[in-house]
Amino acid sequence: MWKNIEERAIHCGEYIVKTGCTVRACADALGSSKSTVHKDVTERLYYLDAALWEKVQKVLGINLQERHLRGGNATRLKYEKKRDCGKN
Repeated sequence: MWKNIEERAIHCGEYIVKTGCTVRACADALGSSKSTVHKDVTERLYYLDAALWEKVQKVLGINLQERHLRGGNATRLKYEKKRDCGKN
């Protein structure tokens, strides 16, 4: 549990910039909810560290553009696995 909301927001922002991960991946890694991480990096971080906020927005923008590719790949893998299990 984080005692200081500001520390958590900055830590989330730094983690996302460092790893290039999604909000969900950041939430899993840091033990927070997706909603909390999203609010931290989109709203709170702007007032705490505007330069870091801009970097995070770039990463989130890239993730948003690639979202349909990741979803399509996950669906493809799902059906490949289902097809492979049926061959036995």
